[in-house]
Amino acid sequence: MVMPEQIDSTLSPLEATYKTRDVEGIVDLYFYRKIAFRLAQLFAKLRMTPTMVTLLGGVVGIAAGHLYFYRDLRLNVIGMILHICANLLDNADGQLARLLNQKDRRGRIIDSLVDHLIFLNIYVHLALRCLAEGASPAVILLAITAGVSHALQGAAADYYRNAYLYFVKGRAGADWDSSHVLQNDYRQFSWSRNAWDKFLLATYLNFTRQQELLSPRLRQLRDLTERSFHSGVPDSLRRLYRDAARPMLRSWGLLMTNTRMFFLFLFLVLARPTWYFWLELSVFNFLLIYLIVRQERMSRSFLARPDWGPEASAALS
Repeated sequence: MVMPEQIDSTLSPLEATYKTRDVEGIVDLYFYRKIAFRLAQLFAKLRMTPTMVTLLGGVVGIAAGHLYFYRDLRLNVIGMILHICANLLDNADGQLARLLNQKDRRGRIIDSLVDHLIFLNIYVHLALRCLAEGASPAVILLAITAGVSHALQGAAADYYRNAYLYFVKGRAGADWDSSHVLQNDYRQFSWSRNAWDKFLLATYLNFTRQQELLSPRLRQLRDLTERSFHSGVPDSLRRLYRDAARPMLRSWGLLMTNTRMFFLFLFLVLARPTWYFWLELSVFNFLLIYLIVRQERMSRSFLARPDWGPEASAALS
């Protein structure tokens, strides 16, 4: 397990629970983070662990998804309120982990699994709703492809945001594991003695490999940085990466939870849940492709810098 990061004493108690302002969306900064911080303080007094908060959020999120099944706007609105509460708890678990200095890999994996389970539940209930309303069975295929698209979009956005944190804040500020390190850790666990930890790590390893496949140049840039700068990312590289990557952060934010929730709520109010599936397959996928191409070009330009030496040339070959 990774060591927990230290909280910067120069920041306010609230800001110390942020990843960094650059990767926080406006809704997160001025709504979710402020309320979730108060919840995190309450949970700390109640001696709740971050994992307990994560699981509580999962229960609330699954209840929300079930209420999206009904063609009743009142029930849908209750589901939306529960969905917002689940997202508040999703923010609060990470902020609680920073407050208690209890950040670890296991907690991140469980948090990611719960997030995926919440949206899987939503997709299933939306598809069942469409079938109950007389839609063609083809809506099942539509829901599956939209769900796969969602998974890829979320994985890529998470990977690039963690890359930004790694290069701008340094190793301690990012939850950016490589598949090589995870594979070595995975081999150290036994199914007979560490079944739960091995299962979690197997899930996380598979997820990380998918992320790396989406962005091979960025993975090469990260590996080259690790080999070249053992004491940490130098300030010059931090500034260069920040200036190049920051303009894309807002676009990556469009592929995160807040945007999805906005359109999901909108289409539920309009009683057009299939439009949400089509949005995933069209606009969000086009945005994903555009951002990956742009990010890979940026990574290639960094690898081509002459100050890297022959190792970068080998990476580009």
